[in-house]
Amino acid sequence: MIRHTLTELMLIPGLSGYEDRVAAAIAAHLDRMGLAHRSDRLGNLMTTIPGHPDLPSVMVFTHMDQLGFIVRKVEGNGLIRLERLGGVPERALPAQAVVLSTRNGDLPGVIANKSHHATGPEEKYKVLPYAELYVDAGFSSAAEAEAAGVRIGTPVTYLPRVIPLAGGRLAGTSVDDRAGCAVLLALAAARQGKPGPTLHLVWSVQEEFNLRGVLPAATALAPDIALQIDLLLACDTPDMAGRGEVALGGGPGISLYSFHGRGTLNGVIPHPALVELAERAAETGGLPLQRSAHTGALTDLSYIQFMGTEGVACLDVGFPMRYSHSALEVVDLADLDGLTRLVDLMLDGITPALQLVRCP
Repeated sequence: MIRHTLTELMLIPGLSGYEDRVAAAIAAHLDRMGLAHRSDRLGNLMTTIPGHPDLPSVMVFTHMDQLGFIVRKVEGNGLIRLERLGGVPERALPAQAVVLSTRNGDLPGVIANKSHHATGPEEKYKVLPYAELYVDAGFSSAAEAEAAGVRIGTPVTYLPRVIPLAGGRLAGTSVDDRAGCAVLLALAAARQGKPGPTLHLVWSVQEEFNLRGVLPAATALAPDIALQIDLLLACDTPDMAGRGEVALGGGPGISLYSFHGRGTLNGVIPHPALVELAERAAETGGLPLQRSAHTGALTDLSYIQFMGTEGVACLDVGFPMRYSHSALEVVDLADLDGLTRLVDLMLDGITPALQLVRCP
């Protein structure tokens, strides 16, 4: 059941570059399915389900890592300064619980928030830069913190939490993209014994850091088609109403346009044959298919599309999610079940007639 898998994965800290525990949990699921797997030097986890050689090969992937922090400095009084890793929203940081993942084990801490009784009028609506924040983990000295295993470079993430909400929804840490990881495991189970294309499933690393961690895996597997599973920005709350029509609980969706536009000139305009494939699959399965187009978003699929001598046909598929990159993101489990079904039907729909060359 996807709820149990997602809950398990959300409760494992896995900062970019430190995904090993998440990968081990996913590998254990693959072992139980009897699927051989391997990892590369960066930590990407891969399994392949062989298919018909006359069909284009497909890589479906999602990232294991989450955003967070790296310890930058330990003050003499034991308070801990952080360096941001990934798109952490500074306005949502004060008073957040965190976990420091040391070699000696996980240690809880809290990002300090100045006492309200001492906050002047000019401070009440000010967002502090992350460099001015600090973590209080209870230590009274730098030596005490060091003895507990805290060092410069120690990874720090939001304290893992899963909160069941009404209507089959969950709130918690790292829905982005442990939800994708759970969907990919469900897809692995669904595809066993089915005819179709050779299918490479990849749980990738360092997406939140540099969007390129998956590239060694994609180079090794050399797929003809790449489908990337990640969130779609839910636009059904008052603050997001002008951004689109994707709704939580409205079913799986596809991205018709993504562009970062903030210093990184990259994005994805999907291959039209794959858009049609998704639309046909949704119609076949009686599934809703939401459509997203956003500036400000970017996934690692942006780099995979340019690989090889002919490029890779690409499409972002996803699930609606609220409150991205905050400590408590929200997802609807029915959307994840629908996404698993959608991708499964898309793979069923790949035939030798699928035309990937744009001008035959």
